[in-house]
This record gives sequence, structure tokens and C-alpha cells, in this order.
Amino acid sequence: MGVTMRLLILGAGGIGGYYGGRLAAAGVDVTFLVRPKRAQQLARDGLVIKSPMGDLTVPVKTVTREAPGAGYDAIIMSCKAYDLEDAIETIRPAAAGAQIIAQLNGIRHLDRLDAAFGAENVLGGVAVIGVTMDADGTIRHLNKAHGFTFGARAPSQEAFCAALAPEIAKGGFDSKNSPTIMQDMWEKWVFLATTAAASCLFRGTIGSIVSATPDGAGLVLSILDDCAAAAAAAGYEPRPAHRDFTRKQMSDPKSPGAASMLRDLLRGGQVEADHVVGDMLDRARAAGRPANLLAAAYTHLKVYEASRG
Repeated sequence: MGVTMRLLILGAGGIGGYYGGRLAAAGVDVTFLVRPKRAQQLARDGLVIKSPMGDLTVPVKTVTREAPGAGYDAIIMSCKAYDLEDAIETIRPAAAGAQIIAQLNGIRHLDRLDAAFGAENVLGGVAVIGVTMDADGTIRHLNKAHGFTFGARAPSQEAFCAALAPEIAKGGFDSKNSPTIMQDMWEKWVFLATTAAASCLFRGTIGSIVSATPDGAGLVLSILDDCAAAAAAAGYEPRPAHRDFTRKQMSDPKSPGAASMLRDLLRGGQVEADHVVGDMLDRARAAGRPANLLAAAYTHLKVYEASRG
């Protein structure tokens, strides 16, 4: 593993660009695996971050999928689920000896990554951040949340995670080597699936849904209850602090919360319908829940996908 860890970041978009840029600015050995056009842009302008936590412009190292290099200790993946298969093939030549930190939403991607690289080489991960990339390549951080959680899914990975933690901490964002990473991943998915299903189905923020009619809060909370039941059936019932926080957020008439999936939908982009909402629907129904609002949200998203061709 060596004294200095080498990190490969798949992509330099919103999530990968933000965390990777912060790490690179702190002197961590970071390389971005990007498309040629993005590589040219980064060579010309550097990686640019605009954030309430501090702006930065930093020169970065890049490689492309034609020559991704080797000898990396960790590969950070933060792609969308609909790009997962391409992402796997892109990092495969560079993956020997590396631990994969999967910062995707949901859970289902772990099975695919385990099959591709071996479960012993795939860590859990959670990104809590609102971020997007402008047309000019600028990474725009939308709020002050910038949490990066990772952790071992098996005892054999614990020593690596302990060694990685000080490197990740150099980035200055809220990083954590979690001993309960699967619980963390499930809790984020419960929160996200609820927010995505509600905000996409009703085309608004949680606050606007709650305040629209006397039924608004109850409808959102019924989606949350279905998602929490799915988590509990899988052995990851949300912990009391998460349960109380989430119920408060999902019934707040002033909440500005809305999933990035709603932004994607409104601009006509791809959405993670199957991975975030559809998979949760399947699990909620397997747990004995009718999950009618989850079903309505999923159907709405699939009709939207079909309309895109």
C-alpha cells in the first residue's frame, strides 16, 4: 500500500470533482480518470470549485480510459447508476490491487461491483452533498453539507480503511471511516428515496408538498414509512436519531429539500428511477407494504423515461 496512498477518482463532475479537488488541493496524490474533452479543459483551466465552504482552483492530474494507469490504492466511484456498467469497464484496467469506494445512491450497485471486482475489494460509501457542474466545467457546491463517509463491509477491509482515513481527512470536508457503513447507506437511501419519490411525483420541494394541502405531510410520511419498512426488513431499521430527523424534515412546511432527481427530470435528463425508487419499491412490497405512492412515483418516472426515447 505504501506510505503515500494513490487515489483514482472516476470522473471530475459534481461529486468526484468536489471531493477530489479538495484532496488534490491538500496535497493528496489524486488522479482523475476523465474523457479527453474534460482532460483538456482541466489542463487549461484547472479544477474550479465555487463553494460556500471556500472557492478554489487547483491544477490536477488526469488520465483517460485508453491509458488509466495502475498502482492505485483506492478508486472513488461517484457515477450515476445508469452509467455503472460503463464505469466498471472504464476502471477495470486500473483496479488491480485497489479498493473501490462506491459513492452511489442505493444498495443494488454493490452486487454488481462485487461480481466485477470481488466483495473483498469493494467498500461502502455515502456522499452527503448538494453539488452540480456548470457548462464551463465549474463545480458548484450548493450548500454547506459536504460529508464523505466510507467503511469496511468485511473485517479484512478494516486495516485499509484505518490507513485511508487520515488521507481522506486532509480534504477538509466532513469525512468519516464508519464501522456501520451498511446502516449508513440504508439510512441515506431511505431519506433519498422518500425525497426523490415525493418531489418527482408532486414536482416540488418537500415544503411545497407539505404546505399545499392538509394531506401533504401525511402523503410524504407514508412514503417514508414504506422505505423505513424496507430497511427494517433488510436488517437495517433506521436508528432513532435518523428516524426522528427524517420525519421532521419530511413534515416541515418550510423545507427547501428536493432530490437532484427532480432537477434532472425538469431539465430533461436521465434519472435513476430503477436504482433509487424502483428497487426500494420492490423491497417495500417484499416486506408486505402496499407502497402505493412509491409505485405511483416509480410509474411516473418510467413514463418520463419512455417519453425521452
